[in-house]
Order: sequence, then C-alpha cells, then structure tokens
Amino acid sequence: MLAGALAAVTVVLGAQPVAAEDDANFKSSARLYDTYCAQCHGVNRNGKGVNTGGLSVQPRDHADPVGMASLPRDEIVRAIRDGGAAVNKSALMPPWSSVFTEEQIQKMADYLGHVCKCTKPN
Repeated sequence: MLAGALAAVTVVLGAQPVAAEDDANFKSSARLYDTYCAQCHGVNRNGKGVNTGGLSVQPRDHADPVGMASLPRDEIVRAIRDGGAAVNKSALMPPWSSVFTEEQIQKMADYLGHVCKCTKPN
C-alpha cells in the first residue's frame, strides 16, 4: 500500500510541465495551457492528457520538435482559434476564440513553438 502511494507521489511530482514559468514571455500562456489544454495535450505537453483514454484520435504532442516544426504557424493559430476541424484534425478539439483573445491565441502559438523548441518566425 505504501509503495503504491509513493509511486503515485513520484508520478505526480515527476510530471513537471514543459512550461516556461522561468520566462515571463510565456508565463500567461503556460497558465492558459495548464487550464484549458493539458487535459488532452498533457501536463508534459506530450499529447498524453487525462482525457485521452477514449479518444480515437490522440491529441498532438506539442513537445515533439519534428512534428510541430512541420506545421505552419498559421495552421497552429487556426487550430487554436477555430478548432481541430478547421485544419482537418479532430473535431473534438474545440475552437478557443470565444475563450482566448486574439493576442492570447497568437501568444499561445508562440508558446507552442517554445515548448517544442522549434519556434517559427511570425
């Protein structure tokens, strides 16, 4: 019993997000990601969130530099703004334009470039 509890604590403590709290430019985007995106895309930004178990299409791994670098920035922005279906991806990803401001959407796209270490020019 104790071993199971210790394992659970280790998993929780070890699951540190690939957030950029140390960088003031990304702090608010990291917080928005933790609130709205991590349930599906994971606290480690790896597409392994708690809501992915029953999904037929797994969420994108935002920490994958190869996969993320292959996406044009405008497609990332459109996916955030208008949802997955707008970019021919999962319709289960909702549009965030009614929740995020345009500035927050742009900053989230920048943050995702930071997360994957594949930042693209605007």
